[in-house]
Amino acid sequence: MAIRPALWLGPLLLVSLWELSFPALLLRQLGEHIQRYQESTSLNVGLGGSLGAVAMPKVGWLQQPLDPFNASDTRSFLQRYWVNDQHRTGYGGPVFLHLGGEGSLGPGSVMSGHPAALAPALGALVISLEHRFYGLSIPTGGLSMAQLRYLSSRHALADVVSAHQALSSLFNISSSSPWICFGGSYAGSLAAWTRLKFPHLIFAAVASSAPVRAVLDFSEYNDVVSRSLMKTAIGGSLECGAAVATAFAEVERRLRAGSAAQRALGAELGACGPLGRTEDQAELLGALQALVGGTVQYDGQAGAPLSVRQLCGLLRGRGNHSHLTPYQGLRGAVQIVLHSLGQKCLSVSRSETVTQLRATEPQVSGVGDRQWLYQTCTEFGFYVTCEHPGCPFSSLPALPSQLDLCEQVFGLSASSVAQAVAQTNSYYGGQTPGATQVLFVNGDTDPWHALSVTQDLGASELVLLIPNASHCLDMAPERSSDSASLRLGRLRIIQQLQTWLRQAKERQVRGIQPTLGIMRRF
Repeated sequence: MAIRPALWLGPLLLVSLWELSFPALLLRQLGEHIQRYQESTSLNVGLGGSLGAVAMPKVGWLQQPLDPFNASDTRSFLQRYWVNDQHRTGYGGPVFLHLGGEGSLGPGSVMSGHPAALAPALGALVISLEHRFYGLSIPTGGLSMAQLRYLSSRHALADVVSAHQALSSLFNISSSSPWICFGGSYAGSLAAWTRLKFPHLIFAAVASSAPVRAVLDFSEYNDVVSRSLMKTAIGGSLECGAAVATAFAEVERRLRAGSAAQRALGAELGACGPLGRTEDQAELLGALQALVGGTVQYDGQAGAPLSVRQLCGLLRGRGNHSHLTPYQGLRGAVQIVLHSLGQKCLSVSRSETVTQLRATEPQVSGVGDRQWLYQTCTEFGFYVTCEHPGCPFSSLPALPSQLDLCEQVFGLSASSVAQAVAQTNSYYGGQTPGATQVLFVNGDTDPWHALSVTQDLGASELVLLIPNASHCLDMAPERSSDSASLRLGRLRIIQQLQTWLRQAKERQVRGIQPTLGIMRRF
């Protein structure tokens, strides 16, 4: 008996943008919501009324070492994976490994979007691997600091190595089969880094919207957001950019106008609590900034509450909203997002945020807020700020308050976070990683492309920049409304893979291993 997709995904579809108001976490939770929506929709459409007509993905568990860098440590955990073998053509065919990032992976990871969409043409076996400490792949013992020391990108790469060996045996994969890693966002970085560090195991990688450069102060995020809000091709305009600035200035004016104005503002914007404390005001401003930034980041994607065109229509008082001021348009945008996600109010309490992030019991939803904050504090930074001239938002929350969250939750100083960011770039190479046979795919509307590779770095470290595309849009399920540039971009991806796989076959004929380079030191 087949299982319906809704039962597979369970509570994951209920992931909320507003469970926390810390901006970086809001953006990630919005992405999780959109991902689950797309997976559920594509699975339902693909299976239709004949649930038995399509081979269902298989779920499995690998026993992985908790500490892969200490042979004397025998502790282990179970890591979840999914398999779609319906397009596999033979013993020596390619393996598409979809790497999970900072969230749960469901069956849609091997059934919708690419690499699943590319598998039929190339006869590939498709496997997805959930990231340690996320989803259901959380080691016994919870999320204490003692446990989180085993959570990092380096640990994730080590998991890929051991998974490569175990899965090759489980699924009778030929030693000559080329493995290609896929991933989006942080997982896109992992895909590129896996090829960089282990070219003897991973033949190639497609890294979508991959922020390979760690950065403490990610002011470039809002630089791209500001430009995108003025981009006419996606419904933006100079007037829209100005309207955003006007709306945020009005919010700040009301926050400064006293307790009565603050109470009225909180009621109008749907805040869950009072706004008298400066830190809570910063939480509100950060949440509103994340709403606008998230609209740009996921512009035009199925499941996104708003598009740039819709947001600008609200802010500029156009069409059915001709009576609205920019501030009223922002209020309307908040209401739309809250309603679409089934939330009653917007959390603005800094103390509640800290309390939730200090909780060491894994959350039922599997979103991984505490885990991802830990990774930003110990590896990546990625703290979005708005302190440059021309940024349309408030300068709050400023970088010090965001770094203070690392101190409050984990006891990590700002200087240690800065040092960790520098070490990450030194270890992986930042925006010049030096990997071969990696295709970096980005959309120029996506704020994260500022941290990715956007210019070819060599004959086999290639870049595909898709005009007017948002974050990981190339990985989303195909739709009839997809732009010509997006369709062309997806065609370019499969053409590049075909070229690399043809080269692999030629090397096999000559008796050469299907990889380039030598193993990098891990």
